[in-house]
Amino acid sequence: MRPPDKKTQAQKTGSTAALPLPPNLLPMEAKLVDRLPAGDGWQYEPKWDGFRCLVFRAGAEIELRSRSGRGLTRFFPEVRSMLEALPERTFVLDGELAIAQDDALSFDALQLRLHPAASRINKLAAETPATYVVFDCLLDARGRSLLEAPLTKRRRALEAFYAKVSNEPRLWLSPYTHDRAEAEAWLEKSGGALDGVVAKRADAPYRPGERAMLKVKQIRTADCVVGGFRYEQGSRYVGSLLLGLYDDEGRLHHVGYTSSISNAERPELTRRLEALMSPPGFTGDAPGGPSRWSTERTGEWEPLRPELVVEVAYDHLTGNRFRHGTRLLRWRPDKAPKQCTFDQLERELSPHLIEELLEH
Repeated sequence: MRPPDKKTQAQKTGSTAALPLPPNLLPMEAKLVDRLPAGDGWQYEPKWDGFRCLVFRAGAEIELRSRSGRGLTRFFPEVRSMLEALPERTFVLDGELAIAQDDALSFDALQLRLHPAASRINKLAAETPATYVVFDCLLDARGRSLLEAPLTKRRRALEAFYAKVSNEPRLWLSPYTHDRAEAEAWLEKSGGALDGVVAKRADAPYRPGERAMLKVKQIRTADCVVGGFRYEQGSRYVGSLLLGLYDDEGRLHHVGYTSSISNAERPELTRRLEALMSPPGFTGDAPGGPSRWSTERTGEWEPLRPELVVEVAYDHLTGNRFRHGTRLLRWRPDKAPKQCTFDQLERELSPHLIEELLEH
């Protein structure tokens, strides 16, 4: 007698462990590059700013895993319920969890989900439900592994899967193109709305945990007031500039930092900054307040008169802050500090709005 296939076994046991995939499977990663690769054989896809998430289903068992292998299922109960209602009973998908607020993606809203209290998670799930943006399929319709299959075959399997479940509004199929010019136009047309573009070899297999894709990130710029600085650790030279933006009430809020200062310019820049030292520096949110960014050195900073303006490059916003350190592009003596306001910041659109933008 022929043994039951893995799909049947997984459905009968209701266990994702019975799926024909390596245990502790990790998603394929991307390497950051300056420009999209040219030539034949590339598939280009939008890059989403959310939580990377592998989804496993075997019968009644559904598991959501982060890029590090951490379980995410309990933090997104509405996604689990959505997946549970799908007619397909066995699948493994690769995609991104995203939450849209006011037609923009909110990474802050995603991070708020990582909470120990189930009551808090359930409240947020009802108020700000997440969408699962899917872009790869790791099992075929018969429950066989597609890890060694080329991307073209995996995409066909993904589109066949999605055709059966496309009436679910919180499951969204990410678009793609084989046209490099079109992918570059996505970046140009979207301004700061799109996080970037990922390039994948159409004939390549899925490589768990490897940087087997390429990504070009959308870099945004902002003019910021230097509201303070920190000394370099163990030194009397400047280590980083603290950046601020004004709100509608004229308060200067701390929004991030830049430390891309060359060693050659630190002595003169330090003297220049020390001549401007004067409290309060920031009149709104200031360094040292309670936040996920706080460290033991957060409160060690020197306030400045708000006279200096710099242009910096940033990648992501979380709330009203730069999520990562920024890159100093140039000083802006031609820019009045009061012109440095929040309204210049560009936020990522929700997936459905980006789809409309890319089609026009």
